[in-house]
Amino acid sequence: MKHYKGYLIDLDGTMYRGTQVIEEAVDFIKRLKKAGLKYLFVTNNSTKTKEQVAQTLCSFGIEASPEDVLTTSMATVGYIQTHLPGKSVYFTGEVGLASAIKEAELRYDEDHPEVVVIGLDRQINYEKLAKATLAVRSGATFISTNPDVSLPTERGLMPGNGAWSAVVETSTGVKPIIIGKPSGEIVEQALQRIELDRKDVIMVGDNYYTDILAGIHAHVDTLLVYTGVTQERDLLSFEEQPTYTVHSLQDWEL
Repeated sequence: MKHYKGYLIDLDGTMYRGTQVIEEAVDFIKRLKKAGLKYLFVTNNSTKTKEQVAQTLCSFGIEASPEDVLTTSMATVGYIQTHLPGKSVYFTGEVGLASAIKEAELRYDEDHPEVVVIGLDRQINYEKLAKATLAVRSGATFISTNPDVSLPTERGLMPGNGAWSAVVETSTGVKPIIIGKPSGEIVEQALQRIELDRKDVIMVGDNYYTDILAGIHAHVDTLLVYTGVTQERDLLSFEEQPTYTVHSLQDWEL
């Protein structure tokens, strides 16, 4: 088994399940810190700020600071700054995306934006989607923070950001640039933040379709943990396999 210098770690299903912490995950982070290994929490959640994500982790007893977090909102802003510098932006989203855009001092424009970003917005309405659609039809670059079509909640599976992105895509015929997992874009940015070569880093997560595929797309080794979405039996149908699998993070040797 290869030893890694850095870990890119998913949250829901890997560190906790909804409102319940995964105890083995708490010990896993403690072991990483004791060994002096680098790690970064990488999440498709665009609604929370990095401070809010860190606070949630700390409430579970998982030591984390905002600098340990990369959200899809942060990665989206990073993509715009790198590939679309100076472009004006219209977005749908919540405090996580709004905060990241404000912090980066991106120009907001509702009328003639050059970039449209669709992030999860639980106050979405027809007018917001109409503005996004008209802008994309006029040539604005179309970006989606993440493609998750459903969102697990206490009420069951609710519409996710991918559902809202699909409305604009269906109406315009334009496919969005995807930033979050399973896109390799967020992993590439995570590698820059963790300041390690990809051969020395491993992506850890519970969901083959997001976490593991993101690692595969970015040519980073992967560790699938069976504490969330994807189970051992599911792997039989996948052509590309994770580098490693474990039933629990306590089974992983650093």
